[in-house]
Amino acid sequence: MVRAVASPPGRRPLADRLAAALLLLAVCLAGVALTPGAAKAGPGTYTNPVSRDFADTFADPAVIKAKDGYWYAYGTTDPLREGEGTRHIIPTARSTDLVNWTYVGDAFTESTLPDWADTERDAALWAPDIRYLDGTYYLYYVVTQTTVFPGPNDNAIGVATSDSPTGPWQDSGAPVVGPRPGASGNPDDFLWTFDPSEFTDIDGTRYLYYGSYYGGIFVTELSDDGTRAVGSPTQVAIDNRYEGAYVIRHGRWYYLFASEANCCAGPTTGYTVFAGRSTSPRGPFTDRDGISLLASRVGGTIVVTPNGNNWVGTGHNAVVTDLAGQDWFVYHAIDRRDPFLDEPFGINERPMLIDRLDWVDGWPTVRAGRWASEGPQRAPVTDWTVSGSFELAGAASCEPDIEVTRGRSPADYRAEGDLRLGEGAAAAGLVTSWRSKRNYLVSWLDREAGALVTDVVRGGKSLGRESSPLPAGFRYDVWHNMAAELRGRTLTVEVTDARLNDPVAVQRRALPPGTGGAGAVGAAARCGPAEAANLGAARLYDPVRHQVPPPRVGRVVYQDQFGDGTIDPSWSWVRGPDPAATETGGVLPWPTQSGDLVGPDETASVLLRDAPEGAYTVETKLAIDLGTDDVRNFQQAGLVAYLDDDHFLRFSHVAIWNTRQTEFGKEMPFADGTSWGGMAVGTPAPVTWLRLQHRIDPANGEHEFRAASSRDGRHWTWGGVWTLPAGTTPRIGLISHGGTGAVAEFDYLRIYQP
Repeated sequence: MVRAVASPPGRRPLADRLAAALLLLAVCLAGVALTPGAAKAGPGTYTNPVSRDFADTFADPAVIKAKDGYWYAYGTTDPLREGEGTRHIIPTARSTDLVNWTYVGDAFTESTLPDWADTERDAALWAPDIRYLDGTYYLYYVVTQTTVFPGPNDNAIGVATSDSPTGPWQDSGAPVVGPRPGASGNPDDFLWTFDPSEFTDIDGTRYLYYGSYYGGIFVTELSDDGTRAVGSPTQVAIDNRYEGAYVIRHGRWYYLFASEANCCAGPTTGYTVFAGRSTSPRGPFTDRDGISLLASRVGGTIVVTPNGNNWVGTGHNAVVTDLAGQDWFVYHAIDRRDPFLDEPFGINERPMLIDRLDWVDGWPTVRAGRWASEGPQRAPVTDWTVSGSFELAGAASCEPDIEVTRGRSPADYRAEGDLRLGEGAAAAGLVTSWRSKRNYLVSWLDREAGALVTDVVRGGKSLGRESSPLPAGFRYDVWHNMAAELRGRTLTVEVTDARLNDPVAVQRRALPPGTGGAGAVGAAARCGPAEAANLGAARLYDPVRHQVPPPRVGRVVYQDQFGDGTIDPSWSWVRGPDPAATETGGVLPWPTQSGDLVGPDETASVLLRDAPEGAYTVETKLAIDLGTDDVRNFQQAGLVAYLDDDHFLRFSHVAIWNTRQTEFGKEMPFADGTSWGGMAVGTPAPVTWLRLQHRIDPANGEHEFRAASSRDGRHWTWGGVWTLPAGTTPRIGLISHGGTGAVAEFDYLRIYQP
C-alpha cells in the first residue's frame, strides 16, 4: 500500500512562519537592522556569537535536536546579560536553524534546586549535558556544593529527567557520581567531579565521562536508567591538563574532545580543545602522533585554539549535525575586547559560538584549521529539500505499508527521520531513492530480526538484505532517529537516540548498479502501525578534505650557534647577565632560575635581541630534563617576545604539576592589574624545537605571534596566536626560570624570513 504526500521544500508549521513574521515586524518597528548573524540559515550566513539575541554569556553549551523538531541549547549557571545580576540556573534556548536562538526559560529556579544541593553555600549547577534516552530527556550537570559531606567543595554529578526538552525537570534525588575525597585527608579536599557527558555505545551500554584538572577525566558505566554509576571507573585523561570531556563515535573510532588551560582568564584566556581517539570508549585515547592523553608529556591533537582574531578562550564543546550531514562545533569563547560580564576580573563573558567541524585524515578540526570565525559564514543546512510526517496503519497482510513525498531528493543525499513502532508492529522503516513501488531503498528498525535491516528493491524484488544488530533491550516503541546517507553507490545508515553521534547500529554497504540515486523519501511499516516524524532529505554535504597548509618560514637570515664561549654583544639582558649562562661546547647551558616573569615578582632574567622588521620566524632547539610524572612547578625554558615585565609572550617547555607541556602564554596590563593566561601547543620531548612566527596584521597593525613545536625538528605542530599592540617594538629572546633544579641547553637561535 503506497501513498504520496505533497511536501513543498522547506515548509515549516504555520506557527513557525507566524513567529518569524512577528519577529521581523518587531525588528522593523524598533528601527534595528538585521545583523549577518540573524540571516536565514541554509544558503544564508551567520556571524558569531550565535547567542547574541538572548545572552551576553552562555558558557559550556550543550545542544540537542529534540523530537519536536527544534534545536535546544543549555548553558552553565550565570546571569545572561550584562548588568542583570540575577543568575539563571541552566538557561535554555531554542532554535529552528542553529544560528538564531530564543531564550525559553531555566531548567531550575532557586526554589527547585535538587534537594541534595547545598543552598546554604550557594550551590550552582554547571556544565549541562543533554540526552534523549528511551523516550525521556536526561539533563546531567555539576552540583558545585552538596549536602553529602558537611564541608565545602564536595562537588558531584546530578541528573534530571523530563518528557519535554524544556522541563519541568525532576532531579533523580541523589548524585550519579558522588563527591570524591582527595588523598590529602583534608575534609575540604575533593577531586573536581565536573563536566559530565553521557555516551551510548553501539552495544547499548551507557557511559558517563566526568572530571577536570584536579583528578583527571574518568569514564564510568551507567545503570540502565542512566541515574547511577556502576562498576569501576577508568581514567582516560591525565590530571592537571584536561576538562570538559565530550565523546562521539566517528567511523570506527571513539573521539574524546577535551578542553585545556584556564577557562576564565579574561583577555588572556587560552582555552583550547584537543582530541584523542581510541577503539574503545574506555580508551586509551591517543593523538595524531600516537601519544596518550594519560602520558606525563601529554598528548592531544588541536581541534580549536585562539587564532589571533578577537575570540580567545575557545572551548568546552558539543557536536551537532545539520540536515546535510555536516558536523558543527558548538562552544563558548571570550571577546578579548569585552572579556567580563560586568566588572573586570568578575564573571567571564563567554557567549556561544558555532563553526563547521571538518574531518581531515581522520581528525577533527574547526574550519579546516582556521578555527573560530569572526565574520559572516555559510550557515548550517536546516531546511529539507523534501519532507513529511507519516502515520502508517500497517497492512494486515504484512506487506510493507509505504508513504512517500511527491518531491524528489538529490542523487547524493542525507535522509533521516524519527521512527517508532506501534503495538504489535514488526518493523518501521525509512524509505529513500523511491522511484516506484518496484524500485526503492528501505532501512528497517526490525523488531522481529532485532536489527537494523536494509533492503534494495529493484523490479519488485529484493536484491539483498543486510542486517546489523540492535542492542538487547532496544525500545522499538519510543522515538529513535534513523539517518541514511548516499554518496555515489555507498549507503551508510545509522540509528541513534537523538542524532548526537553515538549510534547503536551502523551499516555501510555498496549498492548494485542502477539502484539508489534521486527519488522520493518516506516511511514504511510492516504488520502493524508505526509513526515517522521530522522526516526528510537534503543534498549531502561536500566534505572538506584538506587542512589549511602550514605556515612557511622562508630562509635563514640570522643564526647564533652559541659556539665561541661568549654571548654575542648583539644580545642584551634584563636583570643580568646571569653568570651561569655561559656558552660551551656549541650550546648555551642556562640553569633554570628561581624567579619568574608572571605575577608581581618579576625577578627572572631575560636574554633579548632586536627582531627584524616585518614577517619572521624565530626558532630554537631546546634540551631540558624536567623528568616525568613528579611535581616540579614551574620549571621551564624557551622563547619570549618581550615589551616589558608586564607585557610579553612566553613559549616554553614547562612542568605544570605532574604534566610536561609546551605552553604559549601571555601577560598584559589590564584594568588596574595584569592578566595572564596560556594555551598548549604540541607534545614536548627531552629535546624540543620551538618556533614563534611573527606577522603584522594589515587590518589593525597588531603584532601576531603564532607558536609551533616539534619533537624531531622536521614535523611541526602549529598552535594558537597571541597578539601584542600595534605601534610597539617587541624584542625576541630566551628565558630559563620558574624554579631551580634543571638546566636548559639552547643549541641555537635562528631567524627566518620570507
